[in-house]
Amino acid sequence: MNWQAIDGRTEYMRNPLGLDEKAPRFFWKLRSDERSASQSAYRILVASSLEALADDAGDMWDSGEVASDRTTHIVYEGKPLQSEGQYFWKVRSWNRDAVASDWSDAYFWTMGLLRRDEWKGSWIGAKAQPNVELQPSPYVRKPFRTSGKVRRATVYATALGLYELHLNGRRIGDWFAPGFTDYDKRVQTQAYDVTPWLHDGDNVVGAVLGDGWYAGTVGFLGNHVYGERPFFLLQMNIEYADGNRESVETDAGWRTATGPIVYSDMIKGETYDARLELTGWDQPGYDDSGWDRPDVRAGYNGLLTASIEPPVRVTQQLKPLSIRQTERGTYIYDMGQNMVGWTELRVSGARGTKVTLSHAEMLNPDGSLYLDNLRVAVQQEHYILKGEGEERYEPHFTFHGFRYVELIGYPGEPGLDTIVGKVVHSDTPKSGSLRTSDAMVNQLISNISWGQRGNFLSVPTDCPQRDERLGWTGDAQIFARTASYNMDVSRFFTKFMWDMIDCQQPSGAFTDVAPDAGWIRHKMWNTRLNWFAPDNAGWGDAGVVIPWTLYLMYGDTRILETHYGAMVRWVEYLRANSNELIRPDYANYGDWLSIDADTPNEVLATAYFAYSAKLLSRIAGALGKRGDEETYASLHRSIGDAFVRAFVSEDGRIRGETQTVYVLALQFDLLTERLRELAIGHLAENIASRGGRLSTGFLGVGYLLPALTDNGRLDVAYGLLTQEEFPSWMYSIKHGATTIWERWDGWTEHKGFQTPSMNSFNHYSLGSVGEWMYRYMGGIEADPSAPGFKRAIIRPRPGGGITEVEASYASLCGTYESSWTLNGEGVFTLRVAVPANASAVVHVPGSSIVADGRPAEAGKTSFELGSGVYAFESRLGDQGD
Repeated sequence: MNWQAIDGRTEYMRNPLGLDEKAPRFFWKLRSDERSASQSAYRILVASSLEALADDAGDMWDSGEVASDRTTHIVYEGKPLQSEGQYFWKVRSWNRDAVASDWSDAYFWTMGLLRRDEWKGSWIGAKAQPNVELQPSPYVRKPFRTSGKVRRATVYATALGLYELHLNGRRIGDWFAPGFTDYDKRVQTQAYDVTPWLHDGDNVVGAVLGDGWYAGTVGFLGNHVYGERPFFLLQMNIEYADGNRESVETDAGWRTATGPIVYSDMIKGETYDARLELTGWDQPGYDDSGWDRPDVRAGYNGLLTASIEPPVRVTQQLKPLSIRQTERGTYIYDMGQNMVGWTELRVSGARGTKVTLSHAEMLNPDGSLYLDNLRVAVQQEHYILKGEGEERYEPHFTFHGFRYVELIGYPGEPGLDTIVGKVVHSDTPKSGSLRTSDAMVNQLISNISWGQRGNFLSVPTDCPQRDERLGWTGDAQIFARTASYNMDVSRFFTKFMWDMIDCQQPSGAFTDVAPDAGWIRHKMWNTRLNWFAPDNAGWGDAGVVIPWTLYLMYGDTRILETHYGAMVRWVEYLRANSNELIRPDYANYGDWLSIDADTPNEVLATAYFAYSAKLLSRIAGALGKRGDEETYASLHRSIGDAFVRAFVSEDGRIRGETQTVYVLALQFDLLTERLRELAIGHLAENIASRGGRLSTGFLGVGYLLPALTDNGRLDVAYGLLTQEEFPSWMYSIKHGATTIWERWDGWTEHKGFQTPSMNSFNHYSLGSVGEWMYRYMGGIEADPSAPGFKRAIIRPRPGGGITEVEASYASLCGTYESSWTLNGEGVFTLRVAVPANASAVVHVPGSSIVADGRPAEAGKTSFELGSGVYAFESRLGDQGD
């Protein structure tokens, strides 16, 4: 029997360090080669040492044999966890025949510093430099000695700003730590096990500090949004084999200096003068007598919380496809892919030579870099050579969005190996896979994925190139479901919800961007325009949509419990600021960047009000709050009635008559059955009148194809997906797009580039069609009654001339697969794989169904299946469904 518990995780992570969750949750998957394999019970042991765990002694917690098929979100219920405690766990599982598996591998986690008074260090930084916009990055260091065999050494670190941690000549950790938060409210802390890198005797710990989101340029809000300069906090706790302990902390005894990083700004790029390098600064024996004492900050009033988000990492390297020399002697590289990150440079030359790397997404008609859309952003690095043979350089505290790189001032003739692109984003592992027989659809799938990779960097940014890069909430909510199929975003969006909570207004309103970064109080926008209200429809609603999405995709009830009060305050805010349940017409974003279609603000805002109420009712139900469930279900029905009275005519026409008004009314369940049938007809007519083209903007586009499919117009949905004329997804692909554009008309044959004031070529919002491709084309759907893919709904919808689709989704319960083909004679074949301890309801389109080689009973089109691999065959009519 092949029955085993595998892939153990704690709080979604493998062997995490420094948690501050006092009741962490356990996850595992099951491996079995049997069909309909299911778990009947489990037992978890948690111990304070590997030795105890090996002896099957759960001195911290022994769950006992628990009769349950659950393998996710199992909450620790043992002895209280201690600061810096290291805990080990394993699990065994019983199958449906009550046969026990072997114990799983041993997994572990550590706790961080759980009380504020356990942080002994001080916040340190460089002395203030008056009237400096772009300031040099401080280096800080501290020599120390160890005496005896070290059992464990852990660094706890964070910064107001960014930091690169160094220990004994080694860079420790990931990029852009501690991440983007509202620093007035909280800062994340990271924990590092540095035991292997300590020396017996002399050691040095240090860091390079960056302005980051704290003191550097943040979007178009300017610089010094939170503070004027970065500060660093570190505590290294060392445990010796003999039981002694000591710590190294940031304090006035550290030393600080400036070095080769003349400035490094997320928006303005970096200048690095290699002649100023502090060779050996992070190793023992370096003379720091000329360094200054640091400035010690009085304190910090925000929260110190363990890092929730996945770390930012270099996940891939890209080599350029081509290089050409320009008339002015520079060199332009084509990376072949619009990407986010930076380029590493290899160069040899005379001391003092300056080489510039300039980055852009597109080229002008004359072949030069298209830089107009950057606004005040400067996507450049300037590297000044030290003149000591081959030198390698990559920036420290900046990133860019680009496909093309111009090399300026290079000494000699560069080659294709002179630069390499480093792809950088929050390390959210890939979870979904989708491939079709249509090459352009496959490119669209790739573009959506690359757009997500490029914009999921600590927060879901709106674009990675211009002076913005903010966490727009409306963009995030419309894309959250697509994002969840593409990658494991459980931790990413859990952290983003805290960003939203930190800037929720006392009224209950959620802001348009999170973290707030001074958004509400920023005078420039408050006086210039009236758009930036804190409650824009579709943006503030992210505070309800995102938790619901995490529940649906990951089965996470804790995020619902944690933020339930905030969601209630949002919906009650909407209720209080409506007129007989109609939300007012005020200047907001509306269906942002729709094309030749003006959706009335009050129609859109009222529809989203209803949607938040509907989801809140479902959330209340998931939490067992039956009274609230009915209260908000009733509110949703009442808003629907008000919507119909105010905006819908007897013939089913909705005020504005845009595609978006029909889509939202259909998807948010605001219409009677009669009006629904009329509305879908009007929607299809609108699309047909535009030559089979869409007009939806950010808030309508994600629901467009689902609304058509759910209401019997799969043909129209596929027509929109594969449409190649402007405006469409395929139009940009025909013209070389490798990411999703911000605007349908970012570039067109008849007008060229759109206004450069807002024209990103890497912006994920219009890629929310990815959700439809997974759920409908691929056919892998979450079942709300068994969230987290404990049970899936497999229902592929063939059409659009596509003859083959392969889809898979790696859920917390295991990987589901749905692969189908359709031949020229209308024969449809479907292969389904269901992971162990999970199930699926499979809906097979067509007639004359054969299931696993046997004819199905007449009229039967759905099949309830346990784990295993299954094959189906059927015959389809002309429509394919």
